[in-house]
Amino acid sequence: MPSFSHFLTTLLNTKDVFIEAMLLTLQLTVVSILIGIVIGLVLALMKLSNFKVLGLISDAYIYFVRGTPLIVQIFILYFGLSGLFLIPDFWAASLALAFHNGAYIAEIFRGTIQSVDKGQMEAGRSLGMSRSLTMRRIILPQAFRRALPPLGNQFIIGLKDSSLAAFISMNELFNVATTLGSNNFDEMTYLLIVAIYYLILVGIMTIVLKVAEKKMAISDR
Repeated sequence: MPSFSHFLTTLLNTKDVFIEAMLLTLQLTVVSILIGIVIGLVLALMKLSNFKVLGLISDAYIYFVRGTPLIVQIFILYFGLSGLFLIPDFWAASLALAFHNGAYIAEIFRGTIQSVDKGQMEAGRSLGMSRSLTMRRIILPQAFRRALPPLGNQFIIGLKDSSLAAFISMNELFNVATTLGSNNFDEMTYLLIVAIYYLILVGIMTIVLKVAEKKMAISDR
């Protein structure tokens, strides 16, 4: 274990490179979660639709994501996309992470949509609205509010999962920490430092989520 003085000195001396890596980690997470929300919503609606084929496609997607390691999915999508298209590494990594997050977000949306009273769909239809219009104007707004806490948890999970982008040479937090640790033969110091940066990001996100949940609760009154 490094001494406290050595740890503190290294922490201060490397703050610039770690802050840059932290911003990249945050960008990867935000972009992948936003795309994952779109994927998840589409999958959830497919699963809840009256067309069995769409439900089977959604189930197969979710089963594949749940049944295979994230690192395998990242490699398949990263090398697959890079082999087919001239796509920047950042977007290849973001899409790979979004592919993974989308399956779990789909289950979040499915649960929150089903938690809305079925009578509200019937009420919307009785007012002359179509099923899709009722879903868009009445059901989904309530489902999104109820999905906020689990989506926040998924964001935090996605933040930590982004560390696997290090294996495709993205200079995010974990990659920077392991590279500096290997170059300086001081792996433990840099691993402790990167743990602090992850804790900072998770702490900030937790505060933001609590504020958002309180505002949502107030708006529901």
